[in-house]
Amino acid sequence: MMTLGMIEYWSEEGFKHLADLGLHAVEFCYNNGNNPDDLIALIPDIKKWSEQYDVKVMSIGRWGADKVDDNGTIIEEELNNSYKLIDVCAELGCPVFVTGVNEVEDKSFFDNCDYAVEYLSKVCAYGKEKGVKVACYNCDWSNFVREPKAWLAIMSRVRDLGIKYDPSHCINTGSGKYLEEINDWADRIYHFHIKGTININGDHVDDPPAGLDMIDWRQIMGLLYEYKYDGMLSIEPHSGTWQGDMGEWGIKQTINYIDPMIYKG
Repeated sequence: MMTLGMIEYWSEEGFKHLADLGLHAVEFCYNNGNNPDDLIALIPDIKKWSEQYDVKVMSIGRWGADKVDDNGTIIEEELNNSYKLIDVCAELGCPVFVTGVNEVEDKSFFDNCDYAVEYLSKVCAYGKEKGVKVACYNCDWSNFVREPKAWLAIMSRVRDLGIKYDPSHCINTGSGKYLEEINDWADRIYHFHIKGTININGDHVDDPPAGLDMIDWRQIMGLLYEYKYDGMLSIEPHSGTWQGDMGEWGIKQTINYIDPMIYKG
């Protein structure tokens, strides 16, 4: 069964906010610059808040951190950061860790795939030991493992690797064929973002709430049911326009739009 939730902070206020919205899942985007040791120290509190507010941690991710240096060599500190965050996932019963691998600009695509395979093989193996699935996000923030060309080259060699899929990235920085990508790669999608977008004539305009945008969310939901996706649908508020009271209203609009399409059994 799909679970609707949202990106929030690792704080009691964040858990309470989600509970007040009637949501039962949270995603932490523990991005570059955050020290995983600080999140490890919060594990007892997070467990308490999760139980108190009936909100389960269903994804922890790290965006924006380079994983390999200019020579394609793994940055050991960042590899260890990934391991630590997978440890947090295991402690919290969180099923998915989300990551990416940066491209080394003066190296070939095939060289970059080799670097990514080396890094992701280590992370996936560690995740498997801990019972945590690993997925690459499909955006370009310090990451090139974000589209079918790279998925074909890398996932055939890293069998356990999955995808964190966000249709807006396919529209704004990819092929735009998000329904085809979901259809072709559904068995590798471990985590899914709900983020609207408007792109006109190739120009990104805004990321309004789902249902007030250009994405065909009904067909997406139909595909997810077809391929028996049972993970988190994570709302990502991402607009400079939808802020403050308007932003909070927009979150509620997204919930009211997506939640009726989720089969409750």
